[in-house]
Amino acid sequence: MRLDVVTIFPEYLEPLNVSLVGKARARGQLNVHVHDLRTWTYDRHNTVDDTPYGGGPGMVMKTEPWGDALDDITAEGYETGSHGPALVVPTPSGRPFTQELAVELSERPWLIFTPARYEGIDRRVIDEYATRIPVYEVSIGDYVLAGGEAAVLVITEAVARLLPGVLGNAESHRDDSFAPGAMANLLEGPVYTKPPQWRGRGIPDVLLSGHHGKIARWRRDEALRRTTRNRPDLIERCDPSAFDKKDREMLSILGWAPGPDGRFWRRPEAVEE
Repeated sequence: MRLDVVTIFPEYLEPLNVSLVGKARARGQLNVHVHDLRTWTYDRHNTVDDTPYGGGPGMVMKTEPWGDALDDITAEGYETGSHGPALVVPTPSGRPFTQELAVELSERPWLIFTPARYEGIDRRVIDEYATRIPVYEVSIGDYVLAGGEAAVLVITEAVARLLPGVLGNAESHRDDSFAPGAMANLLEGPVYTKPPQWRGRGIPDVLLSGHHGKIARWRRDEALRRTTRNRPDLIERCDPSAFDKKDREMLSILGWAPGPDGRFWRRPEAVEE
């Protein structure tokens, strides 16, 4: 996979040289290019922003540097054999970044990130590129950052760990929170390791039983318990067919019942057992 990031703060992307992403780069699984947007400015002050049309506070990033940068980066990428670019625009007004979207992005061969500053990028840049390549406007949460670079780091790490060979164990992400499949709308339950006793605290006996079926059921029940407690909205919008008989029994214990449409809702009088 090729990744290009255009930013006015290239140093912000230094974390891409460490941990799993850094190792993936060293092994050649990720081809990362970080570009300074000011390279595509042509005035003495390297200006990348201007006042917004219509008035109002803040500044807006200009069309010319972004357009020239994206034109050059895509042209250079095609010349070196890269194909299928997609533009990823981190923005609070974008679609929520989910594990499902991370999987979708991990299947693309080339991502170009445009982390903005100030009030954002002149909309014409995004509209122009949407006529050429797929554009993903993505939000990592319902809050506003000073710039999009932190979002690039979040998205890159979530995507990179899904690439073949990046994780030491290819099955590691199968049971993650939100992982497509059985965990699509659930949070992963608690995990434990050695020693078996620590400061008077043990671990659940089932994990020492060696009974894989019981362990799998316990993990599923704990995922349901944690999700109902921390993210009940996930249970409420989950397709009822995702729950088997044992799931339904556990949800009932936790105070949930199916409504007229089959989806589960927390009973008003319910108290978690």
